Amino acid sequence: MPYLVASDLAAEPAGVRFRRLLEEPGILRMPGAHNGMAALQAKAAGFRALYLSGGAMSASMGLPDLGIITIEDVCFFIRQVARSSGLPLLVDGDTGYGEALNVMNMVRAFEDAGAGAVHLEDQLLPKKCGHLNDKKLADARDMAAKVAAAARARRHLYVIARTDAAASEGLDGAVARARLYLEAGADAIFPEAMASAEMFRAFAAALPGVPLLANMTEFGRTPFFTGAEFEAMGYRMVIWPVSSLRVANRAQAELYAAIARDDGTRGMLNRMQSRAELYETIGLHEYEALDASIVQTVVPTVER
Repeated sequence: MPYLVASDLAAEPAGVRFRRLLEEPGILRMPGAHNGMAALQAKAAGFRALYLSGGAMSASMGLPDLGIITIEDVCFFIRQVARSSGLPLLVDGDTGYGEALNVMNMVRAFEDAGAGAVHLEDQLLPKKCGHLNDKKLADARDMAAKVAAAARARRHLYVIARTDAAASEGLDGAVARARLYLEAGADAIFPEAMASAEMFRAFAAALPGVPLLANMTEFGRTPFFTGAEFEAMGYRMVIWPVSSLRVANRAQAELYAAIARDDGTRGMLNRMQSRAELYETIGLHEYEALDASIVQTVVPTVER
């Protein structure tokens, strides 16, 4: 229903709704949604929470994932995804955009924009995708101070601490960092770039009872696992962070190549979301019904 109608809006903060989902049995599956349309489509497919990736946001702006985008850039994405879907949203907070005070500012800005959860990582700027080489790690105590600042600033936001330490400090180092971050106030832990099922299982075994997040990104260090397989390994949450953007980008590249080749789009019509499908997804007629001065749209008939 339209977000313009007050009764259609969630009565509880997004963080409260995110926590409630984690109290339910089974793993919480969160596909990445890089814009409002993707969020609507994910919701229509039945997902109950979404993920907003820093890599996807950066790439959609034509930028590399090196910690370049700002808090306000991210809030623009949060507002559209949270508004369009109404679902609790886990947001990539990168390194927190600075030190403790910056992290506190980020937490409050994300909450105000509509986020339900955030994860912070223990890299130094310029940060890199967690599945790339030669990441620079922050001192574990400095990261713990950021986690503590996030926990102190939040009203309802669920705080997840991500550690990228497995690649350089080994599994024991990653576990030690995770314990420090939990002591500082993290609600859950995100071990990044695990390279095997054995690593996932060992990390979970070392932290019994701790909610853990798994990252099922494509073209990275992690082999392909299903949500059910991650659950069996001891994980409570799983994200597919950039999948929607990867598919959309490939489709757009094929479209532009077709226009350049064919001098038109007729050959791509069967690959397109139709006007009627678009209007149904965004709820055009429901919005029109809110204003009696708008004549209901009649969708033109077009042969594919």
